[in-house]
Amino acid sequence: MQIQQYEERLRVAMLQSDVAALDELIDDDLLFVGPGGGIHTKEDDLQLHRSGAQRMSQADWLAVEVRHYGAACVTVVTAQLSGTFLAEPFSGQFRYIRTWAEREGAWRVVAGSVSVIAAENPQRGTPDVSTSMA
Repeated sequence: MQIQQYEERLRVAMLQSDVAALDELIDDDLLFVGPGGGIHTKEDDLQLHRSGAQRMSQADWLAVEVRHYGAACVTVVTAQLSGTFLAEPFSGQFRYIRTWAEREGAWRVVAGSVSVIAAENPQRGTPDVSTSMA
């Protein structure tokens, strides 16, 4: 299976809050930096979906770039996301960078981060940045 297929499985699992699928795709030793700079673990991520604290109504991958490094690869995903986080709505473009490692014949996310992509505010000509976590 190509890494793009794993990215698609991850996208669908995130959109559906499919904890079982996320558990398979995320390594137990995950380190993930959220948009606010906090470091999160696999259990943190699973709990967001399990509890309903994060719900996505849209998760569209606009672009996926892949670099292979043997038994590891890095993906850069540009995404259009919307939903709620801690009962607050969010919407916008985000960029993920993920490190995938092949272990026992399957690829899993071992590290990553997500950033908000600043949008130009036409009235001020300056970036309009949201701090919602996705």
